[in-house]
Amino acid sequence: MGVRSVAEASAMKLLIPADEIRHKIEEVASKLDVVYAGSELTIVMVMKGALCLTADLIRALQIPCRIEWVEAKSYGSRGTERGALSIAGLETCLVQGKHILLVDDIYDSGYTLHTIKQRLEEKQPASIRSLVLLSKRISRDISYEPDYVLFSIDNHFVVGYGLDYKELYRGLSGVYAINN
Repeated sequence: MGVRSVAEASAMKLLIPADEIRHKIEEVASKLDVVYAGSELTIVMVMKGALCLTADLIRALQIPCRIEWVEAKSYGSRGTERGALSIAGLETCLVQGKHILLVDDIYDSGYTLHTIKQRLEEKQPASIRSLVLLSKRISRDISYEPDYVLFSIDNHFVVGYGLDYKELYRGLSGVYAINN
């Protein structure tokens, strides 16, 4: 499982197993192949959380795609409380005139994804859509919604499949809720 101890494993509950994630990625990849047929897609991956999702998505896609990345940080060492958002890498993203798919791990407050999307729009892409692995079923101050959501979850703090707690547990193959 990739956890360091029995105590860590008992503090986690499996929410979404790896085979369900794989199935949803195959479904959305088929849709994207139709939407972007005859075009090249540029995937802008939000690091580090979207690493696993992006890697599996590009293997499932049949259309040609390029990868760009940005790094967004808002939790850092605080763990579960959102702090100030910092975004790096936007200045080097080559997206002007391209079809963009912004890929992130989780849609929580919505602030990170919405902010990155707005900043990418300033670079004049041909189109921009967004895809997230998870969307929390919570009320938000932001009305923007991702174009593609693989799973909706209750308001849990989750790890695995790229999501972390203080940089740990990203390599778990499924998505787990951390119990209090």
